[in-house]
Amino acid sequence: GKESVRYWMHNNMITINGQKMARSLGNFITLDQLFSGDHPLLTQAYSPMTIRFFLLQAHYRSTIDFSNEALLAAEKGFQKLMKAIDTLHKLKPSLSSTIDISTLRKKCYEAIDDDLNSPILLSLLFDGVKYINSVSDGTEKLSSSDLESLKNLFTVFVFDILGLKDE
Repeated sequence: GKESVRYWMHNNMITINGQKMARSLGNFITLDQLFSGDHPLLTQAYSPMTIRFFLLQAHYRSTIDFSNEALLAAEKGFQKLMKAIDTLHKLKPSLSSTIDISTLRKKCYEAIDDDLNSPILLSLLFDGVKYINSVSDGTEKLSSSDLESLKNLFTVFVFDILGLKDE
């Protein structure tokens, strides 16, 4: 949670609303301020998992731009991902599948093998979210084995590799 986010922020170029973050510029924001919401640029507090999700949306070698709008979008995206995982565990299998889970799994591993490309991995996981919602609303189907494979994929990539957890 907090310590890994602290390490990440210490080792990356960070901007605030497009301007380099620096105490001397008066635009510095601490993790404690992000977690408490006690900063003029923030409209609310953000959880450690929301901050982690926000950081994972950019490659670890790229510049990160903090803004309240970007953090709100990250919070919404994180909640959507967690809701889909909850839905995933409630899905009922069909006799056959209309979705190719093995290709999704392969692409997820390729993203991680590509210099830990977390932005691409997240976009692929959100393809999985679309699949989950389609199965839930009855427009797509998953066999029992594909359903278990999709559950495993989300457990491995969301919880084990990205270190996200439901709050």
